[in-house]
Amino acid sequence: MNHHSLRHILEELQQSKMTLEEALERLRCFPYEDLGFAKIDHHRPLRQGFPEVVFCQGKTSQQVREIIACLKTFPGNILATRAEPEVFADIQSLFPEAIYHQLSRTISIKRDDNVYGKGRILVISAGTSDQAVAEEAFITAELMGNKVEKLYDVGVAGLHRLLDNNTRLHQARVIIVTAGMDGALPSVVGGLVDCPVIAVPTSVGYGASFGGLSSLLTMLNSCAPGVSVVNIDNGFGAGYSASLINRDKHTN
Repeated sequence: MNHHSLRHILEELQQSKMTLEEALERLRCFPYEDLGFAKIDHHRPLRQGFPEVVFCQGKTSQQVREIIACLKTFPGNILATRAEPEVFADIQSLFPEAIYHQLSRTISIKRDDNVYGKGRILVISAGTSDQAVAEEAFITAELMGNKVEKLYDVGVAGLHRLLDNNTRLHQARVIIVTAGMDGALPSVVGGLVDCPVIAVPTSVGYGASFGGLSSLLTMLNSCAPGVSVVNIDNGFGAGYSASLINRDKHTN
């Protein structure tokens, strides 16, 4: 059980904000809550440090709404990815505090402003066309309690734009690099810094890029040590991994 969730329930019980029966009902939902069409993993924060994230693609608006309502009964920030505007409109009608990030197609409900990360995460995009994926990574890492900065449109076609920000590169504890086309930027960044670099291939590019496969293979074949690769357009996965690295309790 998430110790923060349990503490929250006990505090509300002590302050008489809920009855014993209500507290028992809340505890009954551990370790997961079965909604019929989905099983909500309430133990996720205990195991991984952040609540379950809603992947909206392929789900109906009603399903997304019910999942968020279930998550909202417990403390913690809420994130939904790959959400279309009409899904957000339905969500906002029930949760007016929800925010829609149009470029990344994410929905966030922020209820915890604490910073848990030990350093700074820097999110880099090679080109403007890669920014949607970069924004998904940025919002994920920020919502997970990290200090996050952006450095956009600094691809290898104009390398001086990247080198002008050398100080920012070396101040980061983890760097996320999104790139399509030739996918070369993560290798360049990896050769300049001494921190982990998470490479995100994007589906941006002309025909021979094969929807991001070309940049994916380039990144997997990187000669720069310390570069790890996530799936095509997986900004969420990159932001999540960067947060785990930045919050690692076994490192200073």
